[in-house]
Amino acid sequence: MPIQTGDKIPACTLKTMGAEGPVDITTEDIFNGKKVVLFAVPGAFTPGCSMTHLPGYVVNADKIKAAGVDTIACMAVNDAFVMGAWGKDQNADEILMLGDGNGEFTAALGLELDGSGFGLGTRSQRFAMIVEDGTVTHLNVEPGAGIDVSSAETIMALL
Repeated sequence: MPIQTGDKIPACTLKTMGAEGPVDITTEDIFNGKKVVLFAVPGAFTPGCSMTHLPGYVVNADKIKAAGVDTIACMAVNDAFVMGAWGKDQNADEILMLGDGNGEFTAALGLELDGSGFGLGTRSQRFAMIVEDGTVTHLNVEPGAGIDVSSAETIMALL
């Protein structure tokens, strides 16, 4: 069963790019004692993710943080190298780029997407959530193609 509003974020370890290479970061490090907007994309460098989804959060990062958000995080079932390169390509300096390379966090959330028909294997559904001190307070999962309920603008209206 997928994670729901009111649920605690499961304990997992993700990867982010550091100066020396990939660095482990736990969900406790990311979420505990903080207000976090986490959004997930099916894949870095894919058209909708690169042209609309991530750019919406990049452009609105200051407004989102001004609404009391400590961290804005973008996650995909990609490795930390890809997520780091994509973040640089998108000027996402204010966004924590998280690699869920094996899809373990995505599976723990119950938000997997079967992208095998497109040659992508198992990926994450497109979603956005607001998490306060490790508890999901809002969860918006896209019902199909498109970027609507998980967009930066939609999430900003919930803050």
